Amino acid sequence: MILRKVLTAALFLALVPVQAVNGRTEEILVSAAASLTDVLSDIGKIFGSTTGNQTSFNFAGSSELARQIEEGAPADVFFSADLDKMDRLEQKGLIETGARKNVLSNQLAVIVPADSKVKIENPRDLLRPEVRRIALAEPSIVPVGIYTKKYMSAEGLWGGISGKIVPVLNARATLASVEAGNVEAGFVYKTDAAMSKKVRVAHYVPLDRGPKIIYPVAVIKRSKKKETAKDFLKFLSGPNAKSFFVKYGFVVLQ
Repeated sequence: MILRKVLTAALFLALVPVQAVNGRTEEILVSAAASLTDVLSDIGKIFGSTTGNQTSFNFAGSSELARQIEEGAPADVFFSADLDKMDRLEQKGLIETGARKNVLSNQLAVIVPADSKVKIENPRDLLRPEVRRIALAEPSIVPVGIYTKKYMSAEGLWGGISGKIVPVLNARATLASVEAGNVEAGFVYKTDAAMSKKVRVAHYVPLDRGPKIIYPVAVIKRSKKKETAKDFLKFLSGPNAKSFFVKYGFVVLQ
């Protein structure tokens, strides 16, 4: 009987994540760019099963998330789709010193409804009269919109398409607008386009011509769960997380 109890206890300890045994099991809140919705949902599950700590997510446009954090909204980790929003928080002393990494890159893509007959082979084709509406995350504040405006301006085309822009909340809202056929085209990330069979990519912005897209992640300074948040950052650079990022089409920087 004693032997059976010992074996049972040993089996239980083998199944319990290491941090649970050490007494630290927590749930952290990760505020992350909308374009990371699917991949982080998967990574969060693996992080939980591996460490015993759980993740909950607040997905939205990076600009909205940065504003929430500035106004005191709860968050342990911020995962932005551009450097500017992260730099702004760091300048305001809201990011934990030494707990920031540049993790991913991405690529811009022009998408159209899957059954669209509109021919778009390059960005200049967006000037055609049959392209009346182009969905784009708000180009003044949302990273994918900012990247797109920067690229189209460099190509000398922003003035020609700006009047066609239908501003939306984020890249996922652009995807939904194109899926529904409410617009003739939209700019999203390559990874967003891959999530839907209701759209097709008409044009990928060449990496050597498009803006450099960087996704930084950091621990929020006022977090009460900094060690677990730091563990999550380390996990994002590990092989399990990297395999998911690659699967979803991101470029891993580390």
